[in-house]
Amino acid sequence: MSKKLAGKVALVTGGSRGIGAAIVNRLANAGAHVALTYVSKPDRANEVVKTAQALGVKALAIQADNSDAGAVVAAVERTVRELGGIDILVNNAGIAIIAPIDNYRLEDLDRTLAVNVRAVFVATQAAVKHMQAGGRIINIGSCNAERVPFVGGAVYSMSKGALVALVKGLARDLGPRGITINNVQPGPVDTEMNPATSDFAKMLLQKVMALPRYGTAEEIASLVAYLAGPEAAFVTGASLSIDGGFTA
Repeated sequence: MSKKLAGKVALVTGGSRGIGAAIVNRLANAGAHVALTYVSKPDRANEVVKTAQALGVKALAIQADNSDAGAVVAAVERTVRELGGIDILVNNAGIAIIAPIDNYRLEDLDRTLAVNVRAVFVATQAAVKHMQAGGRIINIGSCNAERVPFVGGAVYSMSKGALVALVKGLARDLGPRGITINNVQPGPVDTEMNPATSDFAKMLLQKVMALPRYGTAEEIASLVAYLAGPEAAFVTGASLSIDGGFTA
């Protein structure tokens, strides 16, 4: 793979598994030094780090819960301190608490917004203090920002819809500084949290999807790598769907 990101430093939140781990691997393959955050299971996070290091780049795992704004800022600062800066921020960490409105707990609403929205703003605010022209911020949103074909997804959808508006506004703030910010909106992706063999997956494949399959984490990572690279220098303020026709 071409080393288009050689010498760059990236931080991927929630990078120890699934889409996040695939993003870490893809950026490392492109030559970037990578830091990742995780909440629990340090062994898994360290495995991702070792895989990246085997590609000849520096890599670092940082324990940080995205619901804790102080921990998010500390993760950015540690990345800068130990890897020598930050050029790419991938706001990947997120949660999905699904329940109909009659049963939705206020504490779950607060945690969803803290992790999926506030932490994205906090990490971005902390990172851009250190970014030079050419910096890249990439948020992992969801196709559910545009379509919710199941009961109980309102709060999750709201949180991902907020990212659509956030990148539009921040593109104006950051454009004069030569920093781009974009939103990737995956459709259903085969991970341990959302397996392609579940009954829920069967419903989506039969009634919702245009392509009759789930996506892969590597496919999402490929779009992130494009946005992080030099070919995407003129893309900012965009929400790009990679959803197998979920929103078609």
